[in-house]
Amino acid sequence: MAGTEETIFTWGAPPLKFGPGASDEIGFDMAQFGAQRVLILTDQGVARSGVAHRIADALTRYGITSEIFDGVHVEPTDDSMHKAAEYARQQGPWDGFIAVGGGSVIDTAKVVNLLTEQGGELMDYVNPPIGGGKAPTGRLKPLIAVPTTAGTGSESTAMCVMDILAMKVKTGISHWRLRPTMAVVDPLLTMTLPPEVTAASGMDIVCHALESYTARPYATYPAKTAEQRVTYCGANPVSDVWSERSMSLIASSFRRAVSHGADDRTARSDMMLAATFAGMGFGNAGVHIPHANAYPIAGMVKDYRPSGYPPDEPMVPHGQAVSLTAPEAFRFSFPSAPERHLRAAELLAPGADIADKPSEQLPSVLIDLMREIGIPNGIGAVGYSEADVPDLVPGTMKQQRLLSTCPREVTEDDIAGIFSRSISNW
Repeated sequence: MAGTEETIFTWGAPPLKFGPGASDEIGFDMAQFGAQRVLILTDQGVARSGVAHRIADALTRYGITSEIFDGVHVEPTDDSMHKAAEYARQQGPWDGFIAVGGGSVIDTAKVVNLLTEQGGELMDYVNPPIGGGKAPTGRLKPLIAVPTTAGTGSESTAMCVMDILAMKVKTGISHWRLRPTMAVVDPLLTMTLPPEVTAASGMDIVCHALESYTARPYATYPAKTAEQRVTYCGANPVSDVWSERSMSLIASSFRRAVSHGADDRTARSDMMLAATFAGMGFGNAGVHIPHANAYPIAGMVKDYRPSGYPPDEPMVPHGQAVSLTAPEAFRFSFPSAPERHLRAAELLAPGADIADKPSEQLPSVLIDLMREIGIPNGIGAVGYSEADVPDLVPGTMKQQRLLSTCPREVTEDDIAGIFSRSISNW
């Protein structure tokens, strides 16, 4: 089949339980897997809310004992994931895991499940060229993902992301066995999120939907054997459906969730659906330049401390990092599929009076949204300048798994130009 184009695409997602109060049924859900002892992973902020303890009580009602590990790091690192895995190894064995939190918690739980069940070191499994890219060889333990933010869609996906501290770069692990066994999505868990977190997390949904919708089509890749297939297979008819639906929900609910999130249950519910739907899209089609650029933006952070997040250390929240170069990235990718970019602009801003120039319509829609919800104005607003661009580019170029999903070939000069033109977006 050498030299021929791909004719097969893959799509996967976990069983989903969605709705207000869904998290109260987790005891029943975990009991169906025969679990008797479960580790609940969360972060300190979520732990203070009492959600993890409420889930522990739900487990007890079904005869399941549990412990809570609340040491997950917001925007996880290789070090924080190693510490979580070591705790799980020392306190185990476990019959299953429950992740209660945002993408940081769910991604950490995926790594804990992998390392406690398969053994080895974290870098053995990290995507090449940064890590060894080793594939898990057997089934992992049941993992129920309970998102408390509307953003990452990690409850639907088969990948996890982390900062590699020594290299100052973000990367991840990608394999279908990492996908949670079940996603339990309860909109009530997001009602108290600060507006800044709602905005940043929501921009992650926006970029997931847009990047998967504009990804390189699966049929343009060289044909693969079964052993060569990877999680990201390119834009395909099934992922397209979920991405489009996610964008429609974002258009009707995102601004309301940011401005009236404490009172608007419908907006919160729609954004949770949008996050899960976008996860079902990008978790199979893939993401490209905005996410590849986000890794060095977050990994090389200097002194930026975002409002609404823990103030103890500098960080660029993932949802901000992916959005800062998105307008320029979609200007770059526009020639590859104009109709897709125009359709996306229409879905995100139906009936809006947007730019006349076709290539400016999607960037214009994004910039208007970002300005309205308080996203920083480009990478300059989070501490970077033109002088930092040569240092940012290598971190992006290491993300070849993502860049290969871009519908246009991407060079170092292309990425440098995108960063330079994203110092400010308006």
